Amino acid sequence: MSYWLLKTEPESFSYDDLVRSGRERWNGVRNFRALKNMREMHPGDQAFIYHTGKEKAIVGVGQVVSEPYPDPDETDSRYIVIDVAPGYRLNRPVTLKEIKADPAFHEWELVTQPRLSVMPVTPEHWARVHEMAVNNY
Repeated sequence: MSYWLLKTEPESFSYDDLVRSGRERWNGVRNFRALKNMREMHPGDQAFIYHTGKEKAIVGVGQVVSEPYPDPDETDSRYIVIDVAPGYRLNRPVTLKEIKADPAFHEWELVTQPRLSVMPVTPEHWARVHEMAVNNY
């Protein structure tokens, strides 16, 4: 199993929207590095759901429930999608500000490449974010 981070604009599609739908196609990714990351996803992988915009925080966890497949709304075969189901909401959101302040994350793409919308998460970062969500920082 691998870990990922998926960014979304909560005004367009939030973690709560994912919970309401039960399963959703993760689409709209156009950055080729992000698409490369999506091509490496498999059913059973878990992903942090990160709200962009004013919130800038990891709010929950989703589960990848499909292999990557061509985006049915696109004619360009380079664009792919995956299906994601809700997992669980974190005890509290973990903000980008908190992540940037923690030296454990200084090389993570969330910090170094803030525009990347899909990125891997190391097991160490996965555990640290969960720890931060339980404790008050």
